[in-house]
Parts: sequence; structure tokens; C-alpha cells
Amino acid sequence: MATRTSQMTTAQRLLLLITLAAVVLAVFWFVSGKGDALQPKPANPASAADARKQLDELTVAPRGSMDGYDRKKYPHWDNQGNNCNTREFVLKRDGKDVKAGSDCAPTSGSWTSVYDGETWTKPTDIDIDHMVPLAQSWVSGAKSWTDEKRRQFANDLTRPQLFAVTDNVNQEKSDKAPDQWKPPLVSFWCTYATDWITVKHYYGLTITTAEKSALSDMLGRC
Repeated sequence: MATRTSQMTTAQRLLLLITLAAVVLAVFWFVSGKGDALQPKPANPASAADARKQLDELTVAPRGSMDGYDRKKYPHWDNQGNNCNTREFVLKRDGKDVKAGSDCAPTSGSWTSVYDGETWTKPTDIDIDHMVPLAQSWVSGAKSWTDEKRRQFANDLTRPQLFAVTDNVNQEKSDKAPDQWKPPLVSFWCTYATDWITVKHYYGLTITTAEKSALSDMLGRC
């Protein structure tokens, strides 16, 4: 009986060692960058049909006032783990062959901007753009949100809300809606429209008549 108990204890110890080894391997895999596939990525673009349906469900209303707006009311960039904030996370996610220091700040890599198709090798040439700009959300409903909901919006890695793009193109876009600005890369207009609609629909934001018309026209390119 004593021998059997000893055998069971040995088996349990072996199982524990195997479990610990698996955990260590998983941690190494993730930290070394080989676990990138496990990192959240934006959902695939909605189909044109789904986007049209969601567009029709959005409330049409005049664009609100910028009174009271402040970027500080949208806390960002959040800590995303592994010493990375949201900006650094997106740079790593959207780039190719990205290498970063212990502080997670990229030191090398390449980034192709979906807005203009240009490729850059310096992180300083890249901005992290909010598909629906913070100020645009403010004038279409976010003014009444809590700071916590605005934090979620500003750091959303699940919806197609955050993209690494050419810095000066992002600055041209600023807080403009699709009736005021469209990406230089016309082939991206379909995805731009579906992504914009997806974000606004999820957060229950309003659109203007001109904005709806512009989005509908862009969907015509899908």
C-alpha cells in the first residue's frame, strides 16, 4: 500500500513539473514576440450589406457643439501589459518586423499606412489614428458619456478604431467626418466607410445628413 501511495505521489509530481514547464514556455513564447497571434486585433471589416443596415440604424442629427471638449476627458494611452501602452501596442500590431526596447517603444520596423499606402521605417513618421476622432465623438454623443466610457472609446482595440497611419495624413484628417475628409487612397474608401459605421453603431453615436450621404457613396465602392 505504501508503494502504491509513493507511485501516485511521483506521478503527481511529474504532472506538476509538466504543467509548470508549459506555463514557462507559454510566457516565453508571448514575451519573445512569438505570441503576437494571441494579441487582440480589430474585427474583420463588416460587409457592405451589414454596414448599410447599420448605417440606416444610426440616428441622424445635427452635429453638436464643441463646448466643453478636452482630450483629457478621453484618458489614453492605457497600459496594455508587457510594459506597453495602447499606442505602442498598435505600432507593434500594425507593423512588420517591429523591434522594441524594454520600455516597449519601437526601435525599428516598417509600417504601411492604410490611408495613403505609404510605407515608413521610422516610428516618428507614424500616428495612431482614431477612426472616429475623439472630437467627432464628442459632437455626436460622447459629450454625455462618463470618463470611463470615453477611456474605452479612446483605447478600443476590439473595434476597427485604432490604426497606424502616416502622421501628416492623420493631421490633415484631424477631427473631420467623411463628408469633410476622405483617405487619399481611394481603394480604402469601402473599408473606411464600413469601419466608421461599425464604430459609430457600436457606441450609439449620431451622424449628420451629409455624413450619411458621404458614407453611402463610399459604400458604393465596395
